Formats: sequence, C-alpha cells, structure tokens
Amino acid sequence: MAQKYYSKSKNPPLTKEDIKKKYKEMQEEMQEVLEWKKEEEAKLKDPDASPQKKGAAKRALKKVAWRINTVQGQIIYWGFRIKGESHFRANIEKNEYWASCKKE
Repeated sequence: MAQKYYSKSKNPPLTKEDIKKKYKEMQEEMQEVLEWKKEEEAKLKDPDASPQKKGAAKRALKKVAWRINTVQGQIIYWGFRIKGESHFRANIEKNEYWASCKKE
C-alpha cells in the first residue's frame, strides 16, 4: 500500500490582519508583564513585608525577567512579519534575540 503525503500545508497562511492582531496581543501581554514586575518590586520595597514575602518576590522577579524576554522575542517576530518577512527570517531574528538573553 502506497503511503500518502500531504500536498498542502495543514494551516492556511496568516493574513495581514491576523499578523497585526498577533502583534497587538503581544504588546498587550508585555503591558501585563510590566504591571506584574511593578507589583513584585513594590512587594520588595514594602517595609512591612515579611522575609518570606520578600523572598517570594525575588523569585517572582526572575520569572518576570524571563517572561519579558520571551514576550519581547515574540514582539520582534511579529514585527518582522508585519514588515513582510517570512516566518523563517522572523524566527531566526527571534532566536538570535533569545540567545543573546541567555548569555546575560
């Protein structure tokens, strides 16, 4: 029995509106992450906070920094897609940004 292969891609290509929507979603997510960062920094500066709460805030700030880098990489990706770059070119730029973040 001969094996059948897909002749078309499974997903239709994204439209310009879809790409702009994804880019806007990533910018909104960045705002949420920055608000989270402000909340955690406020917990660290709170003089009435317990040592446990401050320790939890320090751990959360590491997660916030990781999330900021992740979302920024997605913003870079969707920015390149808006400019008309291919998925592969945009993905390379995103991965280079993430690699630079890991070096820090």
